[in-house]
Amino acid sequence: MAAMASCSSAKPFFRASKFRSQKSQVVLKAAPCASKNAGCLRGNKMQLSARVDLPKLNTITKAKATKQAEPGIEKEEAVEEAPTTLLRPDGTDESSMRVKFEKMIREAQNSICSAIEELDGNKFHEDAWTRPGGGGGISRVLQDGNVFEKAGINVSVVYGKMPPEAYRAATGEGAKSDAFIPFFAAGISSVMHPKNPMAPTVHFNYRYFETDAPEGTEGAPRGWWFGGGTDLTPSYIFDEDVKAFHQAQKDACDEHDPEFYPKFKKWADDYFLISHRGERRGVGGIFFDDLNDRPAEE
Repeated sequence: MAAMASCSSAKPFFRASKFRSQKSQVVLKAAPCASKNAGCLRGNKMQLSARVDLPKLNTITKAKATKQAEPGIEKEEAVEEAPTTLLRPDGTDESSMRVKFEKMIREAQNSICSAIEELDGNKFHEDAWTRPGGGGGISRVLQDGNVFEKAGINVSVVYGKMPPEAYRAATGEGAKSDAFIPFFAAGISSVMHPKNPMAPTVHFNYRYFETDAPEGTEGAPRGWWFGGGTDLTPSYIFDEDVKAFHQAQKDACDEHDPEFYPKFKKWADDYFLISHRGERRGVGGIFFDDLNDRPAEE
């Protein structure tokens, strides 16, 4: 209550919170690269599936449909300790974007968790999982802390196969084959809920996605893209916080392309629109998807 009374200049908003301390200014700079979306990374797992309705199919069609309905993603298995890499030991080139992106998100998870632990005085609990065919994830959660009611940050690396219909729906491209399309996805996601209602909740997620040709299939689709974004949701609006948050996003975007920030900001405003209320979520941020209009390194 004392904190609330001392912040009489705050403008009431809705749901969320923020610890008003210089130590709480953890700036997350996302490098908005290039991208394309064929699925949505949620937490530490990516779910892509196809539904095949069999009841009315004849015997021949049933057999064909059953053969086509290959499993999309293998079941995960808990491990006691996160492996050095979640990538398949398949000789992936060290200079590939798969290797670089996994390294980046693992380092980001470690550095953000270290900063939050120093601020809060408590440690994250970690759960790690892998899949027999490659891939896995690392989930870290800090709950009932001194500063944060709950903070989570997850990374995942996923290999699987998607139906050609899913690829076409996501990209708008045609496919020359009906075979399932191998994909690779990696991402990092986080939500931070401080205890103090004067502090905003922050959310972000960034991902990289690749598709490959089914083995032995000529002319099948190959593609890659990046996507993601971040936004701020305060209970009480402090103009200086909003300006600092958006300035951090603009500075990060400007390092790559001065057109990114205005484009991504508008994209976030449109994407996070709550249409039945006629309002947007929080005070905005950036959002980008389906971006692969330049070399991945840029």
